[in-house]
Amino acid sequence: MAEERPGSSFNDDDYSFLRHVRFGEMPPAARPEERTALTETDPRRDQPDPGDERDRWDLRHGA
Repeated sequence: MAEERPGSSFNDDDYSFLRHVRFGEMPPAARPEERTALTETDPRRDQPDPGDERDRWDLRHGA
């Protein structure tokens, strides 16, 4: 059988300190001028590869 443990004796300040010890300081928030737009770099999966023949793509995918 598992031992029964008494209720936690930590309060919010104790948990805050433990989080700080474990994870450290949070980095400063990025300012709007430091942000950049997301640019997708992976090729689209719903289009054939550039070197692939369109007829083969249609046959392979039932178009």
